[in-house]
Amino acid sequence: MEMDKVYAAKKVEEKWSKLWIENKTFSAKPDKNKKPFTIVIPPPNVTGVLHMGHALNNTLQDIVLRFHKMMGFNTLWVPGTDHGGIATQTIVEKILKKEGKTKFDLGREKFLERMWSWREETGDTILEQLKKLGCGLDWDRTAFTMDEERSKAVQKAFIKLFDKGLIYRGKRLVNWCPRCGTALSDIEVEYEAEKGKLWHIKYPFSDGSGFVLVATTRPETMLGDTAVAVNPDDERYSKLIGKTIKLPITNREIKIIKDFVVEKNFGTGAVKVTPAHDANDDAIAKRNKLQYIEIIDTKGRMINVPKKYEGLKVLEARKAVVEDLEALGFLEKVEDYSHSVGKCYRCMTTIEPLMSEQWFLNVGEMSKKAVEAAKTEKTIFFPPSWKKPYVMWLENLRDWCISRQIWWGHRIPVFYCVDEKGNKNSCPPIAAYKKPNVCPACGGTHFVQDEDVLDTWFSSALWPISVFNWGTDENNEDLKYFYPTSVLVTGHEILYLWVARMVQFGLEFMGDIPFWHIFLNGIVRDKQGKKMSKTLGNVVDPLDIIDKFGTDALRFALSSAASCGRDMQVSDENFLASRNFANKIWNASRFIIMNLEAVGEIDAKPNPQDLSDEWILDEFADMANKVQNNYKNYDIDKSSRELYDFLWTKFCDWYIEFSKIRTLSDDIAKKKQALSILVYILKGTLQLLSPIMPFITSEIWEILDKDSKDKKMIAQTIIDLPTAKKDEQSAAQKQMKVLQDIIVCIRTLRSEMNISPAVKIDAVFNSLENATVEDVQKNENHIKTLAKIGSIKFAKNTKRPKNSALAVAGGFEIFLPLEGLIDIDKEKERLAKEIAAANLEIERTSAKLNDDSFIRRAPESEVEKMHKRYDDARIKIKKINENLKFLK
Repeated sequence: MEMDKVYAAKKVEEKWSKLWIENKTFSAKPDKNKKPFTIVIPPPNVTGVLHMGHALNNTLQDIVLRFHKMMGFNTLWVPGTDHGGIATQTIVEKILKKEGKTKFDLGREKFLERMWSWREETGDTILEQLKKLGCGLDWDRTAFTMDEERSKAVQKAFIKLFDKGLIYRGKRLVNWCPRCGTALSDIEVEYEAEKGKLWHIKYPFSDGSGFVLVATTRPETMLGDTAVAVNPDDERYSKLIGKTIKLPITNREIKIIKDFVVEKNFGTGAVKVTPAHDANDDAIAKRNKLQYIEIIDTKGRMINVPKKYEGLKVLEARKAVVEDLEALGFLEKVEDYSHSVGKCYRCMTTIEPLMSEQWFLNVGEMSKKAVEAAKTEKTIFFPPSWKKPYVMWLENLRDWCISRQIWWGHRIPVFYCVDEKGNKNSCPPIAAYKKPNVCPACGGTHFVQDEDVLDTWFSSALWPISVFNWGTDENNEDLKYFYPTSVLVTGHEILYLWVARMVQFGLEFMGDIPFWHIFLNGIVRDKQGKKMSKTLGNVVDPLDIIDKFGTDALRFALSSAASCGRDMQVSDENFLASRNFANKIWNASRFIIMNLEAVGEIDAKPNPQDLSDEWILDEFADMANKVQNNYKNYDIDKSSRELYDFLWTKFCDWYIEFSKIRTLSDDIAKKKQALSILVYILKGTLQLLSPIMPFITSEIWEILDKDSKDKKMIAQTIIDLPTAKKDEQSAAQKQMKVLQDIIVCIRTLRSEMNISPAVKIDAVFNSLENATVEDVQKNENHIKTLAKIGSIKFAKNTKRPKNSALAVAGGFEIFLPLEGLIDIDKEKERLAKEIAAANLEIERTSAKLNDDSFIRRAPESEVEKMHKRYDDARIKIKKINENLKFLK
């Protein structure tokens, strides 16, 4: 069995990435003899390249899938990409801009040809990068939200909803992005805190008897005011309700009305009402039957206003209106004011609420069903804390604005009957897969298709059914077998944008939820906890990490920090530690494999012969139980940490060292017996670790399994390990804890007293009342080997030898005679110098910590470091003084 001395991550990763694809290791077909376990990938945009968020989410999906495959499920993970709508169109428009062109220069048809060309050239970049990450996707099933099959599903869903009367067209207040030139749904608007102004404006009464003071953050919109509203319970204004106001600048008359939505404590308690440009004002207007005056157009410029403001951009108009209000004496005061401002989630342009003719989907009944599915736990959240906000959001959901004024996307399959000149007739619109031949209303034969496209999230909402070709055949075998899917693994930031929509559509079109479990992961942040961004310059590129540390190191670092539903922090230190872990696994495996070559065949079943064997088998069983349960509950971070602790500490640092007494002996029988346990535990642990670190585990498994008659990749093996939970530690675990405490104690003393690791020393074990002398005596060979002890003398009520170091562990006073091992005078001198250095450190750190300027200006992390240096120095002095007592 040949095994490289050093783990070559790149070579191993290239090998296994290729093998998994060539052998179709993760391909799946319906199999009635196996239970399915299905995941559909959250399709990344075709604009995307792998970032740390993708790396985390897809690593978690891969871990969940690989584990269930090794538990005997028929697993399927469906890959694909999303067309990206606005985001993708914006990229191609920027390319055209560099060429001095716009999309209008090309026209819709030619522009879409350019879009498809760009998509063919770059759209699968991220899928190739997912292969490098080791993702076990069924690549033969790769889908794209605008391919032919998915387009059929979109058309089918739209027509079904239209025919059911759930899709309607109407003029309504929408979120409008002037930059992208399209409407956005409520959940496509991101809110940012901004420092602005609060202007207090006098609105004079028409009869000249005074004025009411109104506070606003948007004075330019007063040109579209149609009322001033007050709370009916506000005693300041109760007598003014119904009074007429002459609107400043326009001199248009409006009334003071009452509405309970008005907050008495905001501003002056009197609010201007601009129904055509504010969602709250829109609601007030509907309740009070107010007029709507549109004063901002789709380009963010002023319309239907006095001539001097006509055509101005919003901010320009704001400045002009404020100047005029001040000149006319209507501006009472201006205050600094922080408030939340809606931004386009794609380009971060400030949103303009305005009236627009759009297509809407009535989601009332769908939302009720989705809420019921969550409340009855048909859909279960991991972590459960996300269930409540999800339900609240669904219960307060407005109808969905599904139309977008762009060209890249699924064109709305609605046709209008027109005359020969192209003018629309009054006939009802027709939803159809293709242009109708004859209008059922008037017999006309001329039609035009609606210009708008559907919201990107409409096709994404169909993803769990469209990937199984629902658009072509609602009853196909794949759909019946793989749907509902088992779990959706996604970021919590798209819980409302996407997850809720999929549940709504799954229940609507399939009569069942799209996934049983929703496993939400957090956001990957930098080591200071800041969100990664190009502006901050703190972006960590996963591809750079792969090149520097290896893919398994990236995967392990992410998985071990990925607490369910919570944001996480990463840095190079995490990846370095994970690479070191991979190297530790490789070196331990190499030690075992090299020793296997000398003994030939070993027993497959372990045969424990001493305490260390029994202990490691019990520890392994405990670990295997915890890891499997953690995987099942999506506590991937806990599985990672359990595996790390077991492999690094218990297996490598302890058991392999214990076993060397036999593995390095000339007694072949003893050698075989120890190796049978080493191999059994190594193989079982590799299986459990394989979902997280698939490359290194696959390589080691292949070497271990080289001479097996039934050779399989580790990913194709079935985990058959202990799962029974024990209430308490076994006798072997308790006894081993005593030995470990003794060994650690002796090692610490040796280090502190500067005794060379190569020198064997004698020890006296003076038993105390709670000592388990017999157990320790039976296993003293382990103490001698790991603590470098020549002989152990067991005694009771013995006096401490002169010039001996003392420690208490395992129910014993442990004396280490130092005479002849070290030059006691020189050692005293060395320790005195260390005390002097530590005292100097205390002086330096104290000066810093007592410096108010340092405490005020230094980063919190630096202050913490200074405290730690101070504490470490004090502890060091205390420890040295204790050791000096041994030398008297």
